[in-house]
Amino acid sequence: MDINFNINEDFNKLQLSELKKKLLKVYKGGGDARIEKHKAKGKLTARERIEYLFDKDSENIEIGALTGEEMYKEHGGCPSGGVVVKIGYINGKQCIVVANDATVKAGAWFPITGKKNLRAQEISIENKIPIIYLVDSAGVYLPMQDEIFPDKEHFGRIFRNNAVMSSMGITQISAIMGSCVAGGAYLPIMSDEAMIVDKTGSIFLAGSYLVKAAVGESIDNETLGGATTHCEISGVTDYKAADDKDALEKIRNIIDKIGDYDKAGFNKAKAKLPVENPNEIFGILPKTRTDQYEIRAIIERIVDNSEFEEYKKDYGKTIVCAYARIDGWAVGIVANQRKVVKNGKKEMQFGGVIYSDSADKATRFIANCNQKRIPLVFLQDVTGFMVGSKSEHGGIIKDGAKMVNAVSNSVVPKFTIIIGNSYGAGNYAMCGKAYDPRLIVAWPSARLAVMGGAQAAKVLLQIETASLKKQGEKITKEKEQEILKSIQEKYDAQTSPYYAAARLWTDGVINPLDTRKWISMGIEAANHAPIEKQFNLGIIQV
Repeated sequence: MDINFNINEDFNKLQLSELKKKLLKVYKGGGDARIEKHKAKGKLTARERIEYLFDKDSENIEIGALTGEEMYKEHGGCPSGGVVVKIGYINGKQCIVVANDATVKAGAWFPITGKKNLRAQEISIENKIPIIYLVDSAGVYLPMQDEIFPDKEHFGRIFRNNAVMSSMGITQISAIMGSCVAGGAYLPIMSDEAMIVDKTGSIFLAGSYLVKAAVGESIDNETLGGATTHCEISGVTDYKAADDKDALEKIRNIIDKIGDYDKAGFNKAKAKLPVENPNEIFGILPKTRTDQYEIRAIIERIVDNSEFEEYKKDYGKTIVCAYARIDGWAVGIVANQRKVVKNGKKEMQFGGVIYSDSADKATRFIANCNQKRIPLVFLQDVTGFMVGSKSEHGGIIKDGAKMVNAVSNSVVPKFTIIIGNSYGAGNYAMCGKAYDPRLIVAWPSARLAVMGGAQAAKVLLQIETASLKKQGEKITKEKEQEILKSIQEKYDAQTSPYYAAARLWTDGVINPLDTRKWISMGIEAANHAPIEKQFNLGIIQV
C-alpha cells in the first residue's frame, strides 16, 4: 500500500469515529436523567422495546437515526426526531417498527417527527411489510403546531395513510405504552389491532385537565382512558397488557401467525463474502473530495466474491454499469467513476462528471435491469453533467434527460448510496431522494449540494460583495477574505451528510462496511411487493 492509502485510511476512519460518537449520543435520547425517570415508571425505553420485540441476534437497520441533528436548539433539541424507526425481524418476518421516545419532550411531535413517521409509513407501503407502532407520546409540540398540523405532508397524513394501508392489506399493530392524546389517539385505533399497557398506557381525545376546562367534569386520566376503561367499557382497545414486555410478547405472537406473502421474485443465490477486503475501502476512498480513485475497487469490496460483469466497459467511461450480487441478491450497479479517463481518441474526461455517452450507457443499462427485473443500486460520487459548448452542441441536455427519464420510470426497486459528491442534476440522474429510492444512505465522506463548495462560495461572494458595494461599503482584500471564509463555513456545514440526514434527505449516515446489509435487507423488503407496472420510458428525444 502506498502512503496515500494510509493517509486516506486514517482520515476516513476518523470520520467513521465521528459518526459513531454522534450515534452514541443520539442513542441516549433525552439523556440519562430522563431515561432514569422513564424507567422509574416501570417502562422500557423506545430502543429497549424494539430490541425486545426483534428476534435475538438478528440483523436490523435504523431509519433516520440522525434525524433532527442540531435542529430545534432553541427548543432543547430533538434527538432522532423523538422517534426510533427500525427494520428488523419478528419471528422471522421482516417488519418496520416505529417507537416514540418519551425521554424526548415526553414523545411530543416536532415537525421532523411527523416527517419521519411518514417516511416509515412510506417504506411500509412501498414494500408491503408489516408496521408496528409503539405509542408513548404527549402529542403535537404546541409551540410549533403551525409547522405540523394542517398541510398535506403534516400530522393528519399519518391517519390517512393508516386507512389506505389497511385497505391495501398491510398489517398494522399498535401498542399504547404511555400517553396517547388528542389527534394522536387515532393512530393506534386506526391500526388493525391495538393493545394497551395497564396503569401506564392511556388514550383519550382530551386529558382530565382539558375535560375539566371544556365540560366541567372532574375525572382522573386512568378512569377517563386507561386500560381497564378501554378494554372493558369502551372496547377501543383489543388487548390489555400487564407491562411493556407483555405487550411486546403479544405483538410477537400476532406476527407469528401472519401468512406468507406474494413475492416479487428477485433473483437470489447463496450469499458469498467479497474476496477483496472491505476494510480497504477506507484507504481507497480519497481524503479530498476532488481526488481521483477507481470506483471498481470499491465495487469489488461490496459485491459477492468481488465479481461483477461490466456493461459497455469501454464506452461512456465516467459511469460504470455492472451486474453483480450483493448478499446473494442479483443487482444492477450504476456508479460514477472519479478516475480521469481517456475515452478512445477523445480528449481527457473529468472524473465524476456525466458526459453524453455515459448518460446514454446508463439509460440503456437501467432499461435492461427493468426488463430483467433486477434491482438497481446507485453509487453516487457525481459533480453533475458536463458543461461547455462542445457538450451543449452534442446534446448533453437531451442525453441527461433520457437518463433522468429512465430513473424516474423504473419499476424495479432502487437503492442509493452516496459515497462522495452528490451535486446538482447529478444527484437527480443518479437517483437522489426525489427519485424514490427504496432506501438512500450516505457514507461519512458524502457531500450534498447544488454545486461544489469552492464554486458556490465564489458565486455567493460575488453576490455579497456587489450588494455591499451598492450600500456604499468599501470592500478591501481582507474584508473579501472574511466574507469568503464565512460563506465557505456555512456552505460546508450545509453540504455535510449530517445536515442531510437531520432533515431526512437521506435515511442516515452509515458505516461503509454496513452497505451490503442495507442493500440486502432493502431488497428483501422490496421482494414483499410484486411489480405490477410495466417499464415505459415515455416520450424522449432520441
